[in-house]
Amino acid sequence: MVTALEQGVQTNARFRKPGSCLLCARETLLTFHHLIPRKMHRRVWFQKHYSRDQLASGIFICTLCHKGIHKTYDEMTLGKHFASPAQLLQDETLQRHFAWVARQKVG
Repeated sequence: MVTALEQGVQTNARFRKPGSCLLCARETLLTFHHLIPRKMHRRVWFQKHYSRDQLASGIFICTLCHKGIHKTYDEMTLGKHFASPAQLLQDETLQRHFAWVARQKVG
């Protein structure tokens, strides 16, 4: 059974599109967030543990959520510990950031 969070996972898209952010639920332009950062794709550990499709997968989120994720955690941590939307939403630090973003006006 596919969960609502997994339905938001897409592969290999590199553009901005209007929609609802999966993390803060704001209606705005969305950017593509690779669940496993592209910088990690060439590393042997990631190549052994993930398929090419898994490495290319990601979610569309708003710019403020995207910046907050990358400001909070480095690429290695994101790739190893936050490789799914559910893992991003379970983190307390990121939950606080997403809640703050949800209260911001869409510019």
